[in-house]
Amino acid sequence: MINPPKMKAVGAYRYLPLSDPESLVDLYIEKPVPTGRDLLVEVKAISVNPADLSVRENHNYEGESPKILGWDVAGIVEQVGPECQLFKPGDEIFYAGSVARSGGNSEFHLVDERIAGNKPKSLDFAQAAALPLTSITAWEGLFDRLGISHNVEESQSILIIGAAGGVGSIATQLAKLAGLTVIGTASRPESIQWTKDHGADFTIDHNSPFAPQLKEIGFETVDYIFCLNDTVQHFANMADVIAPQGKICSIVPVNKSAWSGSLEMDLLFSKSVTLVWELMFTRSMYQTRDMIKQHDMLNQLAELIDKGKLKTTLTERLEPINAANLRLAHEKLETGRAIGKIVLENF
Repeated sequence: MINPPKMKAVGAYRYLPLSDPESLVDLYIEKPVPTGRDLLVEVKAISVNPADLSVRENHNYEGESPKILGWDVAGIVEQVGPECQLFKPGDEIFYAGSVARSGGNSEFHLVDERIAGNKPKSLDFAQAAALPLTSITAWEGLFDRLGISHNVEESQSILIIGAAGGVGSIATQLAKLAGLTVIGTASRPESIQWTKDHGADFTIDHNSPFAPQLKEIGFETVDYIFCLNDTVQHFANMADVIAPQGKICSIVPVNKSAWSGSLEMDLLFSKSVTLVWELMFTRSMYQTRDMIKQHDMLNQLAELIDKGKLKTTLTERLEPINAANLRLAHEKLETGRAIGKIVLENF
């Protein structure tokens, strides 16, 4: 009997702190075979995200099968499933994948073609791998959840909390392209500069009350708020400065808060404020009928990048893709001070 082919991967059998060399380990696992609408992708580059940390720190997994992380991939289609319609072998693609499936920290990876897009032609694989998860999150948050038009009135404003991070860096660019006045939060000289370089009109410090800082730059309220940081920590400040009938979107669930307490929802009542949540894995987790919208989003993003209207948020490259470098990337991300995206390339 012929043994199935193997491939390199990085994963974990149980939760351990990063200081333990067993927290992420180099593996050889069976190479998957595509079925249905799955693509088999030769992975060229991956990026790390808070989602990786969240899954790795989940104390509930422990077993014989390793947990493979990684939800940002750029690579080449090697093989397609029998029902595929959108791609063919040899196509260069980028995607975030599904948190409900094995991640992309492996030499080859399966992804449903409906949540993958054509890689921007003007970017290399590492530059492209920095983009999918954060770009989809930013796009869905702004346009699907907040309902912002792609061409708004110039008088409308948005406050982006955590503007120097991966999602914030893309959200700032997209909000500017839509015509909004963008106010980003950042607290260090380097993050303030990064935020302005990506299009923010103004910056304020998220460690201080929002209202006085906004008044100093000429704003009593803002029309939209995109919260990319601790929702509980910033909730009272958001309720204070959101405009009547304004909209708030957050990507951080309440149970992830480092702050005690819960959301005082009545703070939004008198202003008739809308509060919505964004999780870019919703479509793939629940196999929604419109999950192909992520394929369309990524293609539109690639077009904007190739036209020079958006830029990658890659700030650091590590090589090769292995357990030691992934532990290093996770350590950098855990500080909460990362600017832009860390990418690993080549096994």
